[in-house]
Amino acid sequence: MSIIDKVTPKQRKFVLILSDSIFTVITLLLAFLIIQKDSISSHLLLFPLYVFIRVFTFNSYGVYMFLWRYASIREMVILAKAVTMSSFLVMSSLFILKAIDFPKSILLIEWALNLILIDSSRIFLRLFRDYVISKNATRVHKKDRINMLIIGAGDAGEIIAREIQKVSSLRYNLVGFIDDKETKTGQIIHQTPVLGTTKNIFEIVKQYNVKEAIIAIPSASGPVIRRIMTLCEQASIKFKTTPGLYSIIGGKVSVSQLREVRIEDLLGREVVDINLNSIAAYLSDSVILVTGAGGSIGAELCRQTYRFSPAKLLLLDNNENAVYHIHMEMERLKRKEGSNVEIVPIVGDIRNKARLEEIFALYKPELVFHAAAYKHVPLMEIHVKTVIENNIAGTKNILDLSDKYNVRELLLISTDKAVFPVNSMGISKRIGEVMMEIKAEDSKTKFTAVRFGNVLGSQGSVVPLFKKQIAEGGPITVTHPEVTRYFMTIPEAISLIIQAGALSKSGEIVILDMGKPVNILTLAKDLIHLSGLEEGKDIDIEYIGMRPGEKMNEDLFFDKKDLEKTKHKKIFISKPYNYEKDKVKSSIDQLISDFQMEKEEILKAKLRDIVQNTQPEQK
Repeated sequence: MSIIDKVTPKQRKFVLILSDSIFTVITLLLAFLIIQKDSISSHLLLFPLYVFIRVFTFNSYGVYMFLWRYASIREMVILAKAVTMSSFLVMSSLFILKAIDFPKSILLIEWALNLILIDSSRIFLRLFRDYVISKNATRVHKKDRINMLIIGAGDAGEIIAREIQKVSSLRYNLVGFIDDKETKTGQIIHQTPVLGTTKNIFEIVKQYNVKEAIIAIPSASGPVIRRIMTLCEQASIKFKTTPGLYSIIGGKVSVSQLREVRIEDLLGREVVDINLNSIAAYLSDSVILVTGAGGSIGAELCRQTYRFSPAKLLLLDNNENAVYHIHMEMERLKRKEGSNVEIVPIVGDIRNKARLEEIFALYKPELVFHAAAYKHVPLMEIHVKTVIENNIAGTKNILDLSDKYNVRELLLISTDKAVFPVNSMGISKRIGEVMMEIKAEDSKTKFTAVRFGNVLGSQGSVVPLFKKQIAEGGPITVTHPEVTRYFMTIPEAISLIIQAGALSKSGEIVILDMGKPVNILTLAKDLIHLSGLEEGKDIDIEYIGMRPGEKMNEDLFFDKKDLEKTKHKKIFISKPYNYEKDKVKSSIDQLISDFQMEKEEILKAKLRDIVQNTQPEQK
């Protein structure tokens, strides 16, 4: 690690402000020496004003937040705008101060000199990083490098190629690109040719003695990734890939992020486009409460909301260890970035309304992400009282207190299992949506529910289970060969949840576009393949039958005709259904009041009665 990599964001900002201040003074002096060197002393008192306005303007334009090692034309244009705006503000200030004897030609010359000097300083930072530090890094001798190809001559491929060429410590020798756009064949990217398409991969591998390939197509569909994987295997070369762009929003693709192909790559999810400005507007400087903060969804909500600098982030969970781990993770991130976001770990239970009221009264959250819920379908089928107490009564506690303490906005995390539900967990989540709709009608708080399917890698989900079974030598257990589920990666789901909060209105149910449902058997076979094993030879697949409460296929909405588009192509709004809200509310209140005294089968019947009154007839 170089000395530059050890500099904290605060230290980097201080150095840049200091250097920009010095450059401004230097360019002012040079401008006076060129135009009126005899009048320097009479205008020295205006120099501090000039420096202050320039630094203030740069900070307003976010110039000090840029990582200049990655500077592009876009950053340079923003810098030029900041220099120009600061010069304009200086001129306006001089007019207001009636400093009419200040030579106006000085402003023009200083603007040009400052633009050249400050732009040059940023370019120097990048060149120093690219060519001085990289050249002094540990070198890998050319004969010890591995010949490799980049599959994909697009933006991601260009970035990977640039980094391979500039970092002498890497073990790769880039021989060329492959891209299925035939018009790119023969073109040169960073002195490296596009050698052909994937149809030519066998000849190219043989001719250039290629040992590895990097699949640099972050937005490629699942079938495309599968086809490229198969070609690489048939050509007897190893392969890695870049992360999907939705998982590195705001970051950069680099060689350090290369990894093995994962199951999410084979789902073929499109890149998620997030409107950062709209998100920042309602997250920044807010007090945010995340319930279920120690779970997979809750923890990722904490990570992503933290990026927008809330004033305070409250981590609520009834699992002590889960709270501890996410708190430690957030504190490490906070120290690394020099952030002043206050992280507050809270061990508490949404079923305990008195404890919740203490939390709301003390911290006064402005934004609540309600992710706390029991979600395991077969388990909740045999613990109906528990799912009612947590998912229904606990959710009602959160809704009531959000209304009472004037929370600005609450987002309820729902599930596709709430659509035509056949199990207690799904019914409880549908009732949660209904309670949200009812509460929104007479509250100043904006209430929204966000409904989506399964997330890959969440605690207790099918992918970690299959991986564990593979590690133990099998068999992989599949309930039925035709079962399908909707899948989305956790970062993508959370990005869309947060975006949905900026797009929705109170009382709406927002539905995330999950793409096409995935066959669970295909998922199991893909995991076996990605583990370098063969089905039937190394790992068996065993069918165990459907479990209590499970459906063959899930739905995201009751009727597609009832969906309304939003500004985001992956986010939809479900039109509300007409039902007797007073009657349903009374039934829910009675259920919460009496459930501890009822038998499980009676409770299941009551749950079904409530939910049947809140949805259209099953299609």
